[in-house]
Amino acid sequence: MRIPTLFLAACLAVSAQETMIREVADPKTDTHVEVLALFSEPSRGGYFPVRVKIANNLNADRSIRLDFNSSSGFGSGVGTKSSFAFSAPAGKAVTTDIMVPLCPSPSTYAEEQVVSVEMSGSLGRASNSIRCSTNHAEPAVLLSEALFTPNASLLDAEVTKKSGSRYGNSTFASKFDPRQLPSDWLAFSGFDSILMTDTDWTKTPAGARNAILSWVRLGGQLVVYATSAASPSSLGLPADAGYGSCLLKNVGSDLKLSTDEVLATVDSGNPVSKRLASTRGDHDGVWPLQSLFGGQAFNYGLFIAVLIVFGILVGPVNLFVLAKSGQRHRLFITTPLISLAASLLLVALIIFQDGFGGRGVRLVLMEARPDSGQNAAFIHQEQISRTGILTASRFTVDPACLMQPVPIAKSRWSRYTSDYGTSGSFNLQPAGAGMEASGDWWQSRSEHGHALSAVLPSRGRIEKGPGNGQFVSTFDFPLEVLYFRDASNQWHRAESIRTGQPFTAEPVASTAAEEALANEANRFASRNRNLLNRAKNRTGHFVAIATAAPGIDTHPGIRWQETRTLITGPIPLAE
Repeated sequence: MRIPTLFLAACLAVSAQETMIREVADPKTDTHVEVLALFSEPSRGGYFPVRVKIANNLNADRSIRLDFNSSSGFGSGVGTKSSFAFSAPAGKAVTTDIMVPLCPSPSTYAEEQVVSVEMSGSLGRASNSIRCSTNHAEPAVLLSEALFTPNASLLDAEVTKKSGSRYGNSTFASKFDPRQLPSDWLAFSGFDSILMTDTDWTKTPAGARNAILSWVRLGGQLVVYATSAASPSSLGLPADAGYGSCLLKNVGSDLKLSTDEVLATVDSGNPVSKRLASTRGDHDGVWPLQSLFGGQAFNYGLFIAVLIVFGILVGPVNLFVLAKSGQRHRLFITTPLISLAASLLLVALIIFQDGFGGRGVRLVLMEARPDSGQNAAFIHQEQISRTGILTASRFTVDPACLMQPVPIAKSRWSRYTSDYGTSGSFNLQPAGAGMEASGDWWQSRSEHGHALSAVLPSRGRIEKGPGNGQFVSTFDFPLEVLYFRDASNQWHRAESIRTGQPFTAEPVASTAAEEALANEANRFASRNRNLLNRAKNRTGHFVAIATAAPGIDTHPGIRWQETRTLITGPIPLAE
């Protein structure tokens, strides 16, 4: 007897794990499939962590397929599809965590995120969906189960009152069980803040803690509420959180939080801009990178001239010269030939004007962290491109990362904007360490903007050199300029830095350094500009400029004319 999926999901609604599917294929042996959402609600972008458990107690191998579809609700034409295949050997139980890509949300008209799943295969068929309803101006928050139970209803009511949601109640936070958190930072990539107790933090598996700290260093806000005396160091929280922040606050044994204080902490108390609001609003007005890229006028005159010549040929010339009186039967030959020739000419003109593939520019903000055994680079990349004729829409992104289209200023070239009628399929398929993309990420003869974030292994660093006052770069590419702020707030500057070659940074006036870095920051969209402006003020850290550093590669048909990288990070003077 099969257990009804919807009934079971309702019964387990009190858990931080939401059961999307439980399908019993064989009651006698308890052979079943469970599809568990590790968060009670999805975020408004990023990824949705799902745990798949298959208990195959039969004497033959079994397999299933899960097809996910993510949409922003209310008839939105924007969606993301992904599929995952699983197999379970006979007599074995298999558990796998997957990251389900969530669709972007280009406008304020769609205030939902809906994730549906369909299961098929040799263990049965089932389907279900899960959704969230939030206001785009509110931060996306994860709240641990321990804090959720005594506080969620009051927080939800306050958020709904504050936002005046047009579509019913708004949810302040998605709930999670710290013991079940995944070990992939992408699971948290759609959220702005994570709130948990110190006990929750110690219960969190080591892999999940590392994933959260990676998310923090990309710009996330972690708030830990301590019920007893604790310090950041005793909990293993970093003093330098990169682009993000770690806060330690006190809470009573009843775990009751002040509603006003919590809302202020995740809103005005978070120095980093809200991800969803930034993705929507940072690029459709004055986006510095788009201004740098420049516009392209459409050559109407040439195409109008072709159409006029076509009209003359297919009309008077065709009728009175090529198929004159007594030879009208020739129209059945001349008219299609003239039309075909005109079509080929138009295609040739389009190819001549636009060419194949496309071109674009990229701007990268990178935090290099060789300290504390991290050996990682935390990357934000914004890019804009204009395409000609594209022969393929599929491409591979390596590594798997947060990749989102951004609504850009309206023009005859832009396809993804903040208009209500914007549509598109932005499919992502995680595949090993990378992911396959397809759909409308790039379209022919269009302009496209994208924002990407990634965590990459890296041993690149600026370290103490062999001589007094010398430094050495271990980055695999040259650095054009480097600024360094020492412990006494004195700025230093160096140029033309090559890998492995010692260099000396000379003192420079703070006004000159600040002006130069402000000019670099102003190249970025608002959120990344804010991250750089905060990061550059840290003592013992550097800011370097590179034009030969590699970016995150996406569509192979796009020729990136410029990739400008701003690198920040500490200079470990002693290990």
